[in-house]
Amino acid sequence: MDVAPLRVAFAGTPEFAASALEAILAAGYEVPLVLTQPDRPAGRGMKLTPSPVKQLALARGIEVDQPEKLRTDEQRSRLVACAPDVLVVAAYGLILPKAVLELPRLGCINIHASLLPRWRGAAPIHRAIEAGDAETGITIMQMDEGLDTGAMLLTHALPILPTDTTATLHDRLATLGGKAIVSALAELDKGGLTPVPQPAEGVTYAAKIGRAEATLDWTRPAVELERAMRAFDPFPGLAASLRGTVIKFWSAQLADAQGEPGTVLAADDGGVLVACGHGALRCTVLQRPGSKRLPAGEFLRGFQVSVGERFASGEAGPA
Repeated sequence: MDVAPLRVAFAGTPEFAASALEAILAAGYEVPLVLTQPDRPAGRGMKLTPSPVKQLALARGIEVDQPEKLRTDEQRSRLVACAPDVLVVAAYGLILPKAVLELPRLGCINIHASLLPRWRGAAPIHRAIEAGDAETGITIMQMDEGLDTGAMLLTHALPILPTDTTATLHDRLATLGGKAIVSALAELDKGGLTPVPQPAEGVTYAAKIGRAEATLDWTRPAVELERAMRAFDPFPGLAASLRGTVIKFWSAQLADAQGEPGTVLAADDGGVLVACGHGALRCTVLQRPGSKRLPAGEFLRGFQVSVGERFASGEAGPA
């Protein structure tokens, strides 16, 4: 007797989630409903903009629901009506109540961008780079009522390259997440996955990135600031001010130099060399407000930086 294919409801919002949904659809799974966050203002005009997941779902003719919460019967009604076998969740942005977790026959499974239990929480990609981790990966887990505490179904590791930013690592993890969830669904359909509880040791939390963290503190070691610069690319960037102008720093190389933290030691086509608490950074890509990111040489032709000047901390607002 033929077994009907899994009905896979999907809940997600950003590009990371859209990659997973694309992989699920490409694998031939029936997706009767997509849940995503309500349209939010975006861009310079702050126009209401559908999420990447919504855009993909509508392009593929899939029903979309955008409840503010999932606490009431009415808010859950469309999910209940579609009767999914499993709900796949990826960067959705809403806490799932117990009533939702227990709704699908096979439960709810999450695509998380770290090797759990390290970096539970909202910003695992940023925090892995910022901490100097050598690797990260994807964990597919059975969801429970905790914050990324559910039993693991499978994991795939991925090395973090010395040049990785959150943007580049995000894209590689998104691709890996799509492959991992398709593998997990295939095994889940056959009953071949054994949930493994997360170990009690090694738990860390990846707190959401706040704008306050984007202020460059030159008293910190250069190695930490270089990692933070990559971790906060594309958002929110690291910023400091010079002569009242806020400058964002997007790329830098470690340099063997010393000086008073924040002091410019050199400024030429090779970069703006700034002293840190330990060592120095040769900053190679910079940005002024209202301008675009520029290589150091081009930046300096439009904004003079002199040896001996000193950068102060600056708020990393829009550039």
